[in-house]
Amino acid sequence: VPEHVWRINLDTPEEAQQNLSFGAADRWWEQTDLTKLILASNKLQSLSEDVQLLPALTMLDVHDNQLTSLPSALGQLENLQKLDVSHNKLRSLPEELLQLPRLRSLLVQHNELSQLPEGLGQLLSLEELDVSNNQLTAIPSSFALLVNVVRLNLACNQLKELPADLSAMKSLRQLDCTKNYLETVPAKLATMASLEQLYLRKNKLRSLPEFPSCKLLKELHAGENQIEILNAENLKQLSSLCVLELRDNKIKAVPEEITVLQKLERLDLANNDISRLPYTLGNLPQLKFLALEGNPLRTIRRDLLQKGTQELLKYLRSKIQDDGPGPNEEPPVTAMTLPSQSKVNIHAITTLKLLEYSDKQAAEIPDAVFDAVGANPVATVNFSKNQLREIPPRLVELKDSLCDVSLGFNKISSISSELCLLQKLTHLDLRNNVLTALPEEMEALKKLHTINLAFNRFKVFPSVLYHLPALETILLSNNQVGSIDPVQLKGMEKLGTLDLQNNDLLQVPPELGNCENLRSLLLEGNPFRTPRAAVLAKGTAAVLEYLRSRIPT
Repeated sequence: VPEHVWRINLDTPEEAQQNLSFGAADRWWEQTDLTKLILASNKLQSLSEDVQLLPALTMLDVHDNQLTSLPSALGQLENLQKLDVSHNKLRSLPEELLQLPRLRSLLVQHNELSQLPEGLGQLLSLEELDVSNNQLTAIPSSFALLVNVVRLNLACNQLKELPADLSAMKSLRQLDCTKNYLETVPAKLATMASLEQLYLRKNKLRSLPEFPSCKLLKELHAGENQIEILNAENLKQLSSLCVLELRDNKIKAVPEEITVLQKLERLDLANNDISRLPYTLGNLPQLKFLALEGNPLRTIRRDLLQKGTQELLKYLRSKIQDDGPGPNEEPPVTAMTLPSQSKVNIHAITTLKLLEYSDKQAAEIPDAVFDAVGANPVATVNFSKNQLREIPPRLVELKDSLCDVSLGFNKISSISSELCLLQKLTHLDLRNNVLTALPEEMEALKKLHTINLAFNRFKVFPSVLYHLPALETILLSNNQVGSIDPVQLKGMEKLGTLDLQNNDLLQVPPELGNCENLRSLLLEGNPFRTPRAAVLAKGTAAVLEYLRSRIPT
């Protein structure tokens, strides 16, 4: 920095040496002291202690230089309100910085800080603090004293936890903790009554934190975590929420209570494990954007997802009307007692077209369950979580209307020919059984578009699947499949999701790269050497491109 910049308040300008007459604008003796100094985007490696010669400075901007330290004389700039030292190579901040009583904005992002001064809480006037993109592993507990800070950015550091004391920052409206290593959020943060925007993306959260007092929270971003469950109770507290971003998690279900979020405008649930949605989602009055791609949705066709949010909401609303009893109908009796004292929900049969007998640990389905159907058409059967050893033979009676069958979590070892007569079947869930093969007769299921065979005992990829033209989703994780036929897979033009995680694939055939319709190809947890984990982590498109590059020419 040229010497005369530091001395600009002290030295009389050259024209004063000459005997000139001055116009009113040039009266140097009336000049005020320098208040703003911008030295950004240069190649400064250090700042002179002479900075103390500019005591009237309210703003000093030295961002985007090559500073490795700051002069202790900064502490004497008692009028300084904004200090921007971002995008440098600072390894520490001088303690003298803590003596700046009027400092309102401190920007130190993109440096090499591994810790912050313990006494940072002394900067009581601070309103904006950005320490993102450093190497911080902890936050000083004195942050609790920063009661005027409105925006705090902690993103892209190495924080494993947040101090509960942050909850004392009672003016905080925006908190950004993106890309750290947080596994939980302290319960006390829920008391931050001013918080409006919270960013928790790219951490290691397993559940959505609770926010009982955050009545003003408008945006919650928690994508790219490991969240499995959306707790209905947590949602009820977020009455002001406009944006809820939960993409790339492991969420299995969306609770009906999501409809309490009456102000919700954007809901991003892309790339989760959601298989069905509450139709009541269609009733959210403000919702303008709904992202659901990359989920194994069973009730919504893929082409519908591509038509955009409004069409999707219209479809969901139409389903609510389908499900509710008409205005003049008497609500039907909801339960009929069977000899076994188990109950069949007649209401579900007549209004939801659902026949449910799950979680009963039953070795077979009682005849009374099928008898209860009468002449009613049944579209969905759920016999999961029992002890069934075979497909219930009486399923055939429902063949004219049955689309969706859940037989997961049983002990079924083989598929009988009865199942192959259900020609309207679109969804078949056989996960967590003891199947080793599928019969060729299943070729008759021409409408089947989703099959879940995860957690069975398949050693080879069931060849009949190659002959089911409507298949869009094959879930075959956690088996012992050793190989796949890429040529036959390429013939499956509708196939968008293929999950082969945790099998025994010793190699991935490069020709699989030609299956360009695949939007989600999951191969983690197999013993093959290539593609390596780093390629798999980049997602399906990158894996397919990599495989294509390996095809011998």
